[in-house]
Amino acid sequence: MAVPISNVIAAYANAGSIGAAGMAPRPDATGAGFGDMLAQAAGDLTRTLHQGEAASLQAATGKADLNQVVMAVNNAEVTLQAVIAVRDRIIQAYQDISKLAI
Repeated sequence: MAVPISNVIAAYANAGSIGAAGMAPRPDATGAGFGDMLAQAAGDLTRTLHQGEAASLQAATGKADLNQVVMAVNNAEVTLQAVIAVRDRIIQAYQDISKLAI
């Protein structure tokens, strides 16, 4: 059974549009996308780490309350541990995907 090349080309061209709406990026309920969420998380991470560093510097000069320094450094440490855990999960997911047979 011979299939005309024009039908094959048309089917190939239409295959790209099948499910195109389902593959389009979807914003969450607030209208922000995944990239915006990551940018906000990175900003929060940077701000928390800077606050911990600033509190440490103030403690070194004797200008900060010890409780505030401990809380700021603890928050920075917890944030950094969370980022490391997420990084490790992303690396593990990448390794799992790379092991899949295609």
